[in-house]
Amino acid sequence: MTSITRRITSLFRVKANKALDRAEDPREVLDYSYEQQQEMLRRVRRGVADVATSRKRVELQVNQLQQSGEKLQGQAQQALAVGREDLAREALSRRTGVVSQIADLEGQLVSLREQEEKLTLASQRLEAKVDSFRTQKETIKASYTAAEAQTKITEAVTGIGEELGDVGLAMQRAQDKTEQMQARAGALDELMASGALEDATLPAGRDDIQAELERMSAGQDVEAELARMKAALPATDSPAALEGSGHPKERPDQEAGS
Repeated sequence: MTSITRRITSLFRVKANKALDRAEDPREVLDYSYEQQQEMLRRVRRGVADVATSRKRVELQVNQLQQSGEKLQGQAQQALAVGREDLAREALSRRTGVVSQIADLEGQLVSLREQEEKLTLASQRLEAKVDSFRTQKETIKASYTAAEAQTKITEAVTGIGEELGDVGLAMQRAQDKTEQMQARAGALDELMASGALEDATLPAGRDDIQAELERMSAGQDVEAELARMKAALPATDSPAALEGSGHPKERPDQEAGS
């Protein structure tokens, strides 16, 4: 493998690990691990049950063989009592075979009991570990959920979170648009006041001549109002009164005579 290939492979693994880390929920991983441990515990318990069933079956066979051996023993005694030694010998021979089978089965019973004890102990230990893991799992899940909630709250307060970050951007855009609209409205008002733009709400047919006439009429109204205000001023404050209060100018003929 060349160095470039190794670097590409390493980069791919790093990217894959990061993607998996983002997608992985620790709570789901813990629940899955707990389910796997429970499945293992169920298999161990089934194994204990299977061994116990086999042991019970062997015990039943031993009991049956013991009963059969006792019966053959009785039959041999009865045959010998009636003078049938041959039958007694046959019954005792069969009983010997039964005793041999019982010995073999008892050896199997010892092995099955040992296996059952080992599996039972392993099942108890595994069950204790599974229960301990379940407690730890719930504790870790609760801590992770609390930390996740705290992180979301902090992100919400600081505006780091994507949701509230989008809200903040939307509010900023709305504010910018509002300011632009206000500036546009002010500019349009100024243009209408200066006459650069016409008011579309006015009746149709209004042209430049009409606008000039209206401005002239407005100017005449201003002059008339100014004259009215002058007439209403006190006599002492009028320009004529101010001239009368001063020394009269000498006439030219008086200056000549003097």
